Formats: sequence, C-alpha cells, structure tokens
Amino acid sequence: MVIASFLAVALLVYTYFGYPVVIGVLARLWPAQRKEDPGYLPTVTACIPVYNAASYLPAKIESLFALDYPKDKLEVLLYSDGSTDDTVSVARQLAERDPRVKVIVSEARRGKPIGVNTMLGVATGEVLLMTDVRQPIVPGALRALMRLLADPGAGCVSGNLVLKGSAGSGAYWRYENWIRLQEGRFRSMVGVTGPIYAIRRADMSPLPEGVILDDMWVPMRLRLAGRAILFAADAIAYDDAFGDEREFGRKVRTLAGNYQLFSLLPGLLVPFRNPSWFETFSHKLLRLVCPWALAALLITSTVAWLGAEASGDSWALYAARALFGGQAAFYLLALLGGAAGKLGTLARTFVVLNAAAVVGLWRFLRGSQKVTW
Repeated sequence: MVIASFLAVALLVYTYFGYPVVIGVLARLWPAQRKEDPGYLPTVTACIPVYNAASYLPAKIESLFALDYPKDKLEVLLYSDGSTDDTVSVARQLAERDPRVKVIVSEARRGKPIGVNTMLGVATGEVLLMTDVRQPIVPGALRALMRLLADPGAGCVSGNLVLKGSAGSGAYWRYENWIRLQEGRFRSMVGVTGPIYAIRRADMSPLPEGVILDDMWVPMRLRLAGRAILFAADAIAYDDAFGDEREFGRKVRTLAGNYQLFSLLPGLLVPFRNPSWFETFSHKLLRLVCPWALAALLITSTVAWLGAEASGDSWALYAARALFGGQAAFYLLALLGGAAGKLGTLARTFVVLNAAAVVGLWRFLRGSQKVTW
C-alpha cells in the first residue's frame, strides 16, 4: 500500500510539476520555426455569440474598433442566442452607428454551436476572429494573431487571456498559460483560448450541434490533420478572475467537454495518429485522472498506516504517517481557503478544480451538461 501511495504521488507530481518542466525544456531546446509575416492583413470577421450581454456589448465593440487594423478589412457579427434582456436593442443601436456591425437574432436559445454555424454562413472575412463578449482586447491583438496565422502550417492562433484579481483561479490561469506558451513554442498547443482565437474561414467547418467546447474541438480537429496551433502572447484579452464558487461551474463544463472531446475525436488518444499525443496525454488526459489519484492516495495511505501499525514495520509506519499527515495539512489549508493566505487560496482552488473533474465526468456520462451557456 505504501508503494501504491507513492505511485499516486508520482502521477500527481508529474502532472502538475514534471510535465511543465519537461515541456519548458523541449520548447527551449527544440523550438519550432515559424514563418511570421507582419504584413499579412486579410479581411477578418469577428464572430461574437451572446446571451443576455447588453451591459458588455458597447465596451466590446469599442475595443474591436480600436484595433490597430485596417477599418475596411474588419466586420463584426453579433449573434443573440435567445437573449431576454436588452441585448438585441443595444446590438442594433451599435449596428446603426457603424455598418460594419451586423446583428443576427435567434428568438430561441439554441446554444453556441448553432450560433457559430449561423455566423459561419454569413461571414465574409478570409479569417474568423472568434471572441466572447465579456473580454475587451488590446489594440495590437488582431495584428499579433495574423502575424502567426500567416504561416501556412498554422491551423489556429490563440490569443492570451489575462485574468485580473487575486482569486485562486487567476494564479492557476497564469500557470496554465505558461504551459500553453511552451507547447506553442515547441510544436503546437492542445487547444485555444476560447475568448480570443483566429482561424481561416476555409478551415472552420460547422460545429456538431451538441459540442460543448468549440475551443477544443476546432483546433484539435486541425491538429489531427497535422496543422499547428500557435500562441500569440501579445494578443491579449482581459477578464476578471472568478471566485472558486463560480469557477467550479465553469470548470465542470470545461472538463465535461474534455471527456466529450475524446469521444468525438478518439484519434487524439492514439500516439501515431495525434502529432501532439505526448502533450495531450500529459496536459489533458492526466488532469482527468488526477482526482482518482488523490482519492487513491488518501485510501492507500490510510490502509498502509493501519497495516504498518499491525505489523510493527517502523519504516512503513513513518512513511504512511507522513503521507497521511501531508494530505491532512493540505486539505485543512483548502478548507480554510483565503483565511490561510495565498497557500490556502491555491489549495482550495486545486481541490475545487479536481472536484469539478469528477462532476464533469458524471455530467458527461449522463449527458446532462448543457450546450447553452
């Protein structure tokens, strides 16, 4: 049981510490060569699906029209997915002020995939800027995305979401973003940042109507075809870091979507089919296994402690007590949360995210995760 406990520890340590080190070393020693072109300025359609977002629309549109990009090469599509607030009226007012804004209204709430597919049929740009309504983007973001998308081998280019605030999710996202940056430098990311990414319209096939995560399905379908998913660190969008309660719901949706992704694209699990199998396995798949490793660690260390006391094995007893005590201290920190300082905040966020993986699996198996947002 002591050995089983240490195997669980090894899996957790590799997933959260070992893999970031490995991918960082790979990115430094074998960086991919990219064909960047600052002069690549195709026509762009910004696609924004929204639901009850009247308060966010003016700032979002303002940030898009403040982009350092030729005005005659940018159009904006706003798709209202059954909004019940003033979203439609605000959107139409914005369209009256600037003809580059086009509004599409669905009276029924049908979900993001149908909204994206509808905009795909209307968009005229050579490139689609997929973005969410809540996050304003910096003026140089679109040029930064296009500079990397100029590479013929690039399938998608992800922007960089920066979270403001002291919530634990903000620290976790900075850690996650660092890993994504290294993956993009090495050979390819394994997903994009949903609030800001760019893709050629010719590469954007219609989404399955029930897909939960378009920001995973779209890029990983292209990755299976051998295209690279790149990261533009200076294409920044800003958002607020959520507290653990709200982050839990968001993460459940994300992790349910990851389970769904592997069922929709099983080739991602095959080493010689997926060009980024190592990154997919280490970054995505093992994260889904970690909650069970945590549970196994708690069970095996408890059983090992009881067994060592019965057998009188002093070494095993010491090891089992150390493992159990470390877990008890960690979960106490998580329980205290912010009252225990930064370590407590991070411990709580870690537990919340792993609990979300369990709930996400349950919702995936039951088919109860909603597509609407």
